[in-house]
Amino acid sequence: MSDTAFEPKPLVPALDFDNRMIPAHGTTSVDFEERVDYKRLRAYRLARAVKSLEATECGAFLLFDFYNIRYTTQTWIAGALGDKMSRYALLTRDGKPHIWDFGSAAKHHQLFAPWIEPGHSHAGMLGLRGAIHPEVGLMKDAVKTIKGMLADAGVDHLPVGVDIVEPAFLFEMQAQGLFVVDIQQDMLDARSIKNVDEIMLLSQAAAMVDGVYQDITDALRPGIKENEIVALASKKLFELGSEQVEAINAVSGERCNPHPHNFTDRIIRPGDQAFFDIIHSYQGYRTCYYRTFSVGRSTPAQHDAYAKAREWMDAAIDKVADGVGTDEVAKLWPKATDIGFANEMDAFGLQFGHGLGLGLHERPIISRLNSLSHPVEIKAGMVFALETYCPSPDGISAARIEEEVVITNNGAQVITKFPAEKLFVTNPY
Repeated sequence: MSDTAFEPKPLVPALDFDNRMIPAHGTTSVDFEERVDYKRLRAYRLARAVKSLEATECGAFLLFDFYNIRYTTQTWIAGALGDKMSRYALLTRDGKPHIWDFGSAAKHHQLFAPWIEPGHSHAGMLGLRGAIHPEVGLMKDAVKTIKGMLADAGVDHLPVGVDIVEPAFLFEMQAQGLFVVDIQQDMLDARSIKNVDEIMLLSQAAAMVDGVYQDITDALRPGIKENEIVALASKKLFELGSEQVEAINAVSGERCNPHPHNFTDRIIRPGDQAFFDIIHSYQGYRTCYYRTFSVGRSTPAQHDAYAKAREWMDAAIDKVADGVGTDEVAKLWPKATDIGFANEMDAFGLQFGHGLGLGLHERPIISRLNSLSHPVEIKAGMVFALETYCPSPDGISAARIEEEVVITNNGAQVITKFPAEKLFVTNPY
């Protein structure tokens, strides 16, 4: 398939993100503004995936990663079913992918997803992560069917690219004579450059969290519990149109240092420092969005930690641009030993950058753990989150800041808008 098969129409000036602020339009379509164009979005994603396939020696990509499945087939079902390794898609060079899904979901695609070719949406079941034993033969039958499709396409002599796979399915593919290679890197590369529609969806997802943080700061008083904040935030996100609330970290008081990456029923007290990470998706596109607050009153030590975390954040935002190496960004952040950790593995994820898209952790990953030895070039069209963390001199508190940035040809645009320039004290006394 040539690139011209999905050549996009010229963008209207309002979507020129090099020269205009990235919008967060709202959760509905309208006839009087250019917003997300879903036909353009689907065509762009499929074209990127096919181009990635064409750049390999593979005859086809067999996809189990449910973000890759959505990227290529433009289908989705809830995570409780979507992550059971029973949905899969076969991407061939003709750009007409096949999807195997739960029976009723497959029927739904046939009715409501007309971009899927007739006869390409199939009922499928492989065993729900082993709950149905492989000896039943579901995997054997599935591989036989796939092998037949590859033969019909004349590519059964070529490698089959697979992103993630259950061992039993891999063994069955090998037993039936298929040569399997890893193509997760190829799919991650394909997904790393976002088009205008993906960027607008990411901006809208961030705007929803902006509003959640207003509710959190209003509610953040002594006596409220961490899990109550999680409930409040989840309710607000779903009311705003969130598709999935993947996780919310709510961390306060002595739990801030070290960062536990979870929430509890801890009662928040006067003077606590508290930080939150809100991870949700809007039409598949995710946020990872930390903010730190002090409750009622603050201390000099808390302000000092926050100022340092902000300094590291601003340095990174000023640096990220098209053509910059991820090693150049990672070098701006403190070493693990500077913040009390023995090595970079122990401190991984504290001074951190990661791509955002259909998945929470996409390209690029920026960290002293990997970027100094294996840098990646930052490119226009990438969208990623930057995270910094600074423990307080008091040994208890800590500051955690995260900003999401879109790389344009004129530098980075920050799409996380809730105030974070200085430590925010909620409901001060």
